[in-house]
Amino acid sequence: MNTKINFDTIYRTVAKLKRHSSEPPVGGFYENVELLIGLCNSNGPAAKRLGGNIQLYHIARPHLKVCVLGDARHCDEARSIGIDYLDLVALRALACDKKFAKKLAKVYDEFLISESLVKIVPRLLGPGLTNSGKFPTPLSHHESMQDKIDVISTTSLKIKNIVCLSVNVGNVGMNREKLTQNINMSIKFLVSLLKEKWSNVQSLHIKTIRGQPQRIY
Repeated sequence: MNTKINFDTIYRTVAKLKRHSSEPPVGGFYENVELLIGLCNSNGPAAKRLGGNIQLYHIARPHLKVCVLGDARHCDEARSIGIDYLDLVALRALACDKKFAKKLAKVYDEFLISESLVKIVPRLLGPGLTNSGKFPTPLSHHESMQDKIDVISTTSLKIKNIVCLSVNVGNVGMNREKLTQNINMSIKFLVSLLKEKWSNVQSLHIKTIRGQPQRIY
């Protein structure tokens, strides 16, 4: 349990958020819920280096759109489980469009890339995916593609700017208990990344894309 915040406080804030959210879902999808942590007394360059992934108790993004940048074997695996993919031939053909990577980043939430292509694809696509915060997650032939997608469907930490960290913790379609558990776990993870722990935390909010932020701390 978080030393500064108890479970009931998070639960009540989640209830308030859900009351002001778009339910039923808009366009068949529930709004994502983000946890925002405002920083204080933090070193700017050090904050920019913060990052990581956390596997939550419950899947945060069930409708995650993934594209595999793969070798022949991974493209076959992607096809078999209904995941979009691009092989090296397609990537080379599309690389002549300098804006292709940026367009690709707008279509997909996350990318997987065959380990054998990790050094090749960035040279073809340029910095577009990296600049969009969507650099592909490496995938080896010893890993299950579906299991890897399940892991990245949990959530990943993003740096909003040097005074704010954010992490996707779920969606408004989740029940309060599950969403509260994800938020509680994410708070512990985010605080653990900070040099001075809670002394670097100025505020904690949760919000949906369209909704107003709800303060936890």
